[in-house]
Amino acid sequence: MRRLTGGLTGDAQAARVVPPTGFTAWLTVFTAAAMAFLAVFALALSFSAGRLADRWGEALARTATLRIAAPEGQVAAQTEAALRILEQTPGVAAARALTDAERRALLAPWFGPDLPVERLPIPQLIEITEEGEGFDPQGLRLRLAAEVPAAVLDDHTRWRRPLVQAADRLRALGWAAIALIGGAMAAMVTLAAQAALAANAQVIQVLRLVGARDAYIARAFTRRFTLRALGGAALGAAAGTGAVAALPREGAEGFLTALGFAGVEWATPLAVPALAAVVAWAATRTAARRTLRGLD
Repeated sequence: MRRLTGGLTGDAQAARVVPPTGFTAWLTVFTAAAMAFLAVFALALSFSAGRLADRWGEALARTATLRIAAPEGQVAAQTEAALRILEQTPGVAAARALTDAERRALLAPWFGPDLPVERLPIPQLIEITEEGEGFDPQGLRLRLAAEVPAAVLDDHTRWRRPLVQAADRLRALGWAAIALIGGAMAAMVTLAAQAALAANAQVIQVLRLVGARDAYIARAFTRRFTLRALGGAALGAAAGTGAVAALPREGAEGFLTALGFAGVEWATPLAVPALAAVVAWAATRTAARRTLRGLD
């Protein structure tokens, strides 16, 4: 980091050996801006996936569902028996039977809002909220089998595991995308630096004749390309942050509408230009030393 700071605040006159305009300048600025823009979205994807994994896992871990599919004349009696058992079960904070309106709302995405729930053989659902370390699902299933034979307990374990795994993989994919973005940016900056060095081969030879060392020349190119990358990345990160902020926030239970930053996460895009500058500094420094050795 001290070398990077020193390279940026060093001899500004040395940068005169680097052409201030040309395709290499625009290529570096555009590449840094585009990669920073994509990096902000990759960060938003990774953070959002992590939040969803935590929220889904916590919500499913604290709730369970009891389904009662009894004959029409026995539904009410078995529902009352199940509620009585749940009230006596350690680890159960609350249990309530869903109303017809709530069951209709659950089925509305598939069958529409006008589904006649009361006239269809739809099982009665009981929502269970856990407390403390939760209840013993195996013990509860045994008691329900003896007293409420039509009851089926779903403790959401089979639903929770795939959801959390999928969100964790999506979070890892976001970080992998950031690594690929950094590698692509390093490659593009390296190509731009090599092109600039090759275009200024005669200038470099003259500088050597008057006593300039290769380290001095390399610092000149490194400083110029690092500052270009820093400026471009700052523009791209600002544009990416604005685009993420403009995403819809209505109905944040969905993944796409929850894509973005929350709380202190909004500060993370500020690190993108600095990281882009580090990548550009390392790539240009390596390319400059390699190219200068090839010009001997």
